[in-house]
This record gives sequence, C-alpha cells and structure tokens, in this order.
Amino acid sequence: MSLKANHRLLPIIALAGLSLAGATFGMASEPANKVAGDDYAGTVSLSAVAQLGKKLFYDPSLSGNGQMSCATCHDPANHYAPGNGLAVQFGGPHLDQPGLRAVPSLAYKMSTPSFSVGAESAADEAAEAAPMTEASGVSLANTPAVVAGPLTAQAVVKADSNAPDLVPQGGMFWDGRVDSLEEQALQPMISPFEMANADAATVYAKLKKGYGKEISDLFGNNVLNDQDMAIAEVGFALARYQIEEPSFHPFSSKYDAFLRGKATLSDAEMRGLKLFDDPNKGNCASCHLDKMTGDGQMPNLTDFEFEALGAPRNPAIPANADGKYYDTGICGPLRNDTYSAQPQNCGLFKTPTLRNVATRQVFFHNGVYRSLEDVTRFYVKRDTNPDEIYPKDANGKVEKYNDLPAQYQANIDVIDAPLNRKLGDTPALNDAEIADVVAFLKTLTDGYDPAVDGTKAEK
Repeated sequence: MSLKANHRLLPIIALAGLSLAGATFGMASEPANKVAGDDYAGTVSLSAVAQLGKKLFYDPSLSGNGQMSCATCHDPANHYAPGNGLAVQFGGPHLDQPGLRAVPSLAYKMSTPSFSVGAESAADEAAEAAPMTEASGVSLANTPAVVAGPLTAQAVVKADSNAPDLVPQGGMFWDGRVDSLEEQALQPMISPFEMANADAATVYAKLKKGYGKEISDLFGNNVLNDQDMAIAEVGFALARYQIEEPSFHPFSSKYDAFLRGKATLSDAEMRGLKLFDDPNKGNCASCHLDKMTGDGQMPNLTDFEFEALGAPRNPAIPANADGKYYDTGICGPLRNDTYSAQPQNCGLFKTPTLRNVATRQVFFHNGVYRSLEDVTRFYVKRDTNPDEIYPKDANGKVEKYNDLPAQYQANIDVIDAPLNRKLGDTPALNDAEIADVVAFLKTLTDGYDPAVDGTKAEK
C-alpha cells in the first residue's frame, strides 16, 4: 500500500504570491532562521502548521528503524542534499538497504510544476534553445490537461497544444511521478530502502502516538481519528515547513548578487558564464535557465524538462550488479502509469537545478560522476571521444550508452549542442574552458559573503 495525500481533505489556504513545489525526506542540525541575501534576511516566524512540519522533518522515530529522519538524507548543513559522497543512500529496517538513485536536494523546489507533456511555453522558447526532438516522441496532443494539486506551482498545462514538439516536464523526483509537495514528502515513509515503515497503518499509529494532540489541535479530532486524513495533513505540514523556512530557498549565491547588481564576477567566472550561455559552446542555459524573469524573479537554473543524456552506468549502485537491470527514468522502475508505458519516455530524467551544485559530491541520477570537471567533460566528449567516457567490452569495443537498453537509445539527445558533435570532432570546450565553466558553477552556491570574496581578491 502506498501513502498518498488525499487532496480533497486538505484545508484550503491562500497562497497568494507563492510559487510552490517539491519535497522528500531526510537527521542533522536544524537550520537557523537567519538567511543571507538582501531580500531574505531576518528572522522568519513559522506558522503553527509549519512548526509541526519542522518537528516531523527532524524526527527519526517516524522511520521503521527509529534512526532515520527526513534530514538524514537531506542535510540542512549541505543545502538539504546528502552530506556524503555515496552514489545512493542506505535505509531500510537495518539501514543496510541501498537506494536506486542519487538523492536530490530539497532546496529550490518552490517552482516545480505538476507533471505534464506538452509544447514549451512561449516564455520558455524565448529563454532557451529548441527542445530535444527525441523527447517529443508520439504525439500526445489529446492527452487530458494536468490539474495542479495542492502545494504545487502553477500547473504547466501544455498537453492540449498542437505544437509538433511535446516535452515531458515537471513533477517531483527524478521521474516526475508525483505532483505535490505532500505526496513527495510521504512516499519515503514506506519505501523499503528509505524510512521503511511496513505500511500506512504503521505510520498512522506513530503519528497518533507522537503527535496526536498537535494534529487534533490544528486539524480537529475528525482528522486525527481518520487514517487517510491524518496522514494527508502530516504531508501538508511537511510541505508548509519547506515553503515557509527560508533556508530551503534563500537565493543568496554570488550569482544572485551579480544579477542584482551587487557583486562582480571574476574574469574566470565571467568567461564561464559566457560559455554557459553560448549556444555553440556549453549551451548549458538551454536547460538550466539563468536569467531573471520579466517580473524580477531569480532564475531556477532549470527548465524542469526531461532529457535522456546517456550517462555511463555506475557500478557503485548495487542494483546495477544485475546486468538485466536498467533505470529508465520515467519508464521505471519507480514509476508505473500511462507515461511509463510509452517507449519515447524511456531513459528520460528531470533536469535538476544547478543551484548549490558545487557542494554536491555525486552527479546525475546515478551519481556516476564525482566532480564538476568530469560532468562538464562528459557533455563535450560523450560523442567526440566516447572511449574516454564509456567502458570497453572484451573485444575492445566502446560500450556507448551502456546504461540504457538499445531499443531506447534513440531517445538520447544528439541534437542540442554540445551533444550534437560526432566521433573525431573537436570537443566544444577545451580543458581551460571547462575550468572556467566550473568557476561559474561555483558562484551558484548559497551563503555568498562579499567581505570574504573581497578578501580573496586582495590576496
């Protein structure tokens, strides 16, 4: 049995001015309410519901083993991402069950839209390169429009578009399988390799024992005495905490200060930004939108769309020891719906935000790379020098795209630069340019202190 928030039972709360989105689970030190950045400084007073969500977020007693909280995998000291270099995290009844994918950060989920498949909006098309043609697949123009659930961003209802290119976008997790903050927050509670409660009834019993009075005081006895309603409200509380707590979305990086006109990028950082934006070089901004919006909002550094990149297989993931096992993103193993049965979606994973990317220790959905230099090198040498990216078989043949079954490899992007080059071509970036791109990526880390940066410049 899976936990799922009952949207009809959630209270209606005005969310004017908020653009809302994702959450998952994780023990660590609690964040301070002081946040760097001109527009986010000060002490924030959480609502009663968000305060309950905060307690839940740091409570290991809600797990099957009594040792794992939301913050175990989503460490506030590391921007709500794992604080270690494991490709996948371990959970389960004895904390010895490996996960299947690298754990993403919970920071900056505020704008994630509901999952949909449709044409890009005019705003997106103006801000980035054309979407990958392979991702379009069979026309889904008649697919019913997606309706936003509670605590999601505004729905990206593009499924009724007549445009020829239809792109999967939005949703939570690497595969977009749920739409709301509540659902994403609740799923790990009964995941066998995460918090590993036996079932929803077990979670409900723990909630009644540890939080019965608070749930009753906030939502009433009718909610407390109904399993589905109580679990739904707990998901709502976890979502409210992640919305109201500024450390989940401080927008306090050097790049934010640069966009506000209050910081200057170094020569290397500026060169890196130009390469990041150049459609014939890095072309990173085609998926990781890096410009302020027309109404002055800071960029999310993602377009929330899905793409098949063909990252090499990671032998550090225990599931990959089975040569017949493949993680095909939207097509499973964790998603099971109409979209997961459509071949054109196989191998596609959601584009993550690049905010705080320099503080991560593993990259891509399978954690196969451990440095930003290697990630950038993958993009520019995947097709020009595949022997440097992929392993070779017993006969010395390069096993290109070795983490995706052959029947789905046509979905891999070979159109958008720098992935459009051929064997023997000159890579789009040389080593010096890769270093500059990495220098820019490091400006996306929150907690920028201009005084410290100035001291470094003087030295």
